[in-house]
Amino acid sequence: MTDTPKILRVDSSMRYEGSVSRQLGDKLVAKLGGTVTNRDLAAEQIPFVDEEWIGANFTPEEDRSDAQRAKLALSDRLVTELKEADILVLNVPMYNFSAPAAFKAWIDMIARARVTFKYTDNGPVGLLEGKKAYVINTSGGTPLNSEADYLTGYLRQILSFIGITDIEFVEASLLMVDPEKSVENASAAIDKVTEAA
Repeated sequence: MTDTPKILRVDSSMRYEGSVSRQLGDKLVAKLGGTVTNRDLAAEQIPFVDEEWIGANFTPEEDRSDAQRAKLALSDRLVTELKEADILVLNVPMYNFSAPAAFKAWIDMIARARVTFKYTDNGPVGLLEGKKAYVINTSGGTPLNSEADYLTGYLRQILSFIGITDIEFVEASLLMVDPEKSVENASAAIDKVTEAA
């Protein structure tokens, strides 16, 4: 990691006012220091993968048409942001027991065979090793890591799949039940994070 870490912050809450994940993300990024690239999935809608995108992605780079290169341009930019980052700060609220659609769209744009992972005789291998990920998970009424939580395991799986295995979760669950305690506990966890700079 560099002396001044590069942080990629991804916000996936569809609201701004009253967003706990954004508030906790602010605190964590300030704690970590470094230079920050912000990717706000509410401000810029990430398109869903479609047939043209799949065709372009699976065409060898040297054989792609101009139209295919244009189709992959945003994905390429998102992957570059990811590759250049030392630290990820992923602010992911739970929507209906899993990730917001916008976050899933981001994942589909950055999980690319031969780019962020590859298949080998021994199975898939992630290509984005050596990065640290902080994941801020918030939920209204579902306890994280409960049977109804389809978010936390998914995030751990997809990050590991692309090679990011150093993952730290900051939990702010049950916000509709006891918001003060939930935010207090998450803030305390952020206070314990070692400054990266």
